[in-house]
Amino acid sequence: DYYNSPAARAELMRGVYKRHFTLGGKALGRFVGARDADDETIERWLTYFYQCNECRRCAVFCPFGIDTAEVTIAARHILSRLGIVPKFMQGVAANLQKTGNNMGIGKAALLDCVEFIEDEMKEETGLEIRIPVDKPCSDILYVPSSADFFTNVDTMIGAAKTFHVLGANWTISSSALEAANFGLLFNLSIMRQHGERLRAAAEAVGARLVVYGECGHGWRAARMCTDGASRPAPFQLMHVLEYVSENLSRLPLSKLPLRVTLHDPCNYARAGGIVEQPRAILRACVEEFVEMSPNRQETFCCGGGSGLLMDEMMDIRLKLGQKKAEQVKAVGQLDYLAIPCSICKAQLPPVMKHYGMQTLEMGGVIDLVGKALNLGGNGA
Repeated sequence: DYYNSPAARAELMRGVYKRHFTLGGKALGRFVGARDADDETIERWLTYFYQCNECRRCAVFCPFGIDTAEVTIAARHILSRLGIVPKFMQGVAANLQKTGNNMGIGKAALLDCVEFIEDEMKEETGLEIRIPVDKPCSDILYVPSSADFFTNVDTMIGAAKTFHVLGANWTISSSALEAANFGLLFNLSIMRQHGERLRAAAEAVGARLVVYGECGHGWRAARMCTDGASRPAPFQLMHVLEYVSENLSRLPLSKLPLRVTLHDPCNYARAGGIVEQPRAILRACVEEFVEMSPNRQETFCCGGGSGLLMDEMMDIRLKLGQKKAEQVKAVGQLDYLAIPCSICKAQLPPVMKHYGMQTLEMGGVIDLVGKALNLGGNGA
């Protein structure tokens, strides 16, 4: 499709700019490629800017250095100001405004989830491993993805075990229980509001270090926009993969008998500075770590980035994920696909199933840390 090429998608924005902000566009209109922001143009914007993963791979190879993801972000923000937002995004934003997280988890439900996870860890290890909630005078505020209390529980368990072993003074916040920041993907004002919510949560517990969980675009928003979109933060920002990699020598890890490959989330590899850390962690946790190709900065998107996890877009999501499936198949027999991003964790299972890899085990990098830690107790 012509408008799904990076240059043509950028031209959708450029045409409107020419029409309203250049003399040639105002005078000559379509003769110089200018376009009115009419119904036809807006319909194209909605269609094609919501088929962009914002993965920035095109920016890596663009000879002019044009970052199409930034064009997409700007276009979606303009659409949202016109009141045009996909229903999926509206639901996420409503939950975030109401509860401080995308899943709509209230404090009572959170405490129930925490109790359940703590019981699971005690049954496994025989140890009292706590997940503190809103604990004052904490050194660290951990900001997980809210999905870590439902579909990605092993990620939360891995983080809790790690903090326990390191003797960290940490907590999570019931009012800011979300690393993801969907505002980056459709409305920059909502992105800033979530950033302010996290600032308030860190201030409330006294944290000087905020550690983000496994969420690609959430980390991108935090790393790139916390200061620039608002004001300098009164705390240090760190990703959980950075935190664990810096503390590997202090963690009693055994290598799991697994052959594992790593999916590089786009927002880590091309916008977040998280590239070598997960590799160091995996080499410490498993017997065999193998690379996909291409990897690191040249990685392919999972196909669900930029919030395309809408059910009505499943056909497009599966097509966009085909390159990733081909990469995984090319590696050969695997025991585990490491996916350190919440959106990628939601996207890749249906992609792998669709392309014939339904039995492949998948999960986060921090999941494996939790499984590889030697904690004593009940033989764990």
